[in-house]
Amino acid sequence: MRGPRMSSEPPDGGWGWVIVLAAFAQSALVFGLIRSFGVFFVEFMAHFEESSSSTSWITSITVAVLMFTSPLASALGTQYGERPVAMVGGFLSALGLLLASFATSLTQLYLFIGLLTGLGGALTCPPTLALVARYFRRRRALANSVVFSGAGIAALTFSPLFQFLVDAYGWRGALLIVSGLVFNLVACGALLRPLALAGTAASAPPGGQGRWRRLAALLGLGLLRHRAFMTFSGAGVLITAGYFIPLVHLVPLAREGGFDEFQAAFLVSAVGVADIGGRVTAGWLASCGSLRLFHHLLIWTVLSGLASFALPLGHSYALTMALSLGYGFVASAVIPLKFTSLMELVDPGQIMGAIGLIQLMASLGALGGSPLSGWIRDMTGSYMASFLVAGSLLILGGSALMLLPHFFSRQPPASPQQLEESKQEEPLPPGTPNGV
Repeated sequence: MRGPRMSSEPPDGGWGWVIVLAAFAQSALVFGLIRSFGVFFVEFMAHFEESSSSTSWITSITVAVLMFTSPLASALGTQYGERPVAMVGGFLSALGLLLASFATSLTQLYLFIGLLTGLGGALTCPPTLALVARYFRRRRALANSVVFSGAGIAALTFSPLFQFLVDAYGWRGALLIVSGLVFNLVACGALLRPLALAGTAASAPPGGQGRWRRLAALLGLGLLRHRAFMTFSGAGVLITAGYFIPLVHLVPLAREGGFDEFQAAFLVSAVGVADIGGRVTAGWLASCGSLRLFHHLLIWTVLSGLASFALPLGHSYALTMALSLGYGFVASAVIPLKFTSLMELVDPGQIMGAIGLIQLMASLGALGGSPLSGWIRDMTGSYMASFLVAGSLLILGGSALMLLPHFFSRQPPASPQQLEESKQEEPLPPGTPNGV
């Protein structure tokens, strides 16, 4: 198999835009599907006669497995290449939904959607995101915003589409059709073209290393000794715990407020419309503004928390729609900025392992956030407290970013690679060999 193409620096374009297009479709078919799953949430509760908290575990397990197994995806991508790993992931994602259409219990949905589809999403996304980071430098924030806007466009179309499919074919037939749609992830993975940057350690570690050192290198475990990385990961756990609660419970909140199923589904579409504008706006501001990426992430995360507080206050459909648009606009920036900010912490050669580890630790928040809010709803009989918890977690996670070293500096500290490059480019003093 032909090795990755070598480049002295990120091309900031070229085939990179094809990879952005593939990653855009992957974002739609993985994260967009998760964001629109509230339509099935209501159907599962009614069919299996289960509580909100028990049904919430489907989405939580999916997101947690997607994040928890990301280091495995990073190691496999480093060892075998991004393309085959992403293609296998696409197949598993679709297979999980296909099997779920025949489920006879909530436990089977945990296994098929939670484990299989979650694992497939893990194998699909980290390798592609690492490639986007390698192909772009100056336009990286904009490229990531375009990638993650796929989830917003998917939320715009998927939620009413899923509701139509459920009404026409039942939730089993709808899942069967959705699984066929998700099989397109295999084609997206085939578009990936590996790229190795000169002077980075993006390739697999040499086979002469000891078994455990080789495994640690593949998983990027050396980053666990990195104080800034661990602080960023801790903030990410809190942010992730709060981020998915409004997305999972927006449709049930609307149904509880007396709106019909299509009105509730179009609220998710409204979030998707605002999501597109918010991600592009955040990417543009991050590319041309004077603030660091961490500062942008803090601002947008706190705004998302405040918007989550406001969502249950909509006592009319027009007001609920306006609040959903506001939440979608500000929350849309959080995930792309989170991944883009990683490049201020690690070198390009470490990005694959960094994405895997950051997702692994964020899985703790994903696993606990939605069930916790579902349990609070069951205890209080209202989703109001659930959205208050979501907003509090987002604001707390955003505030934790201020603990990062040099957070209040206007310029990020130089990375070891940048320091080495500056030494190599430093002119020789007069009187030395090859000096003037």
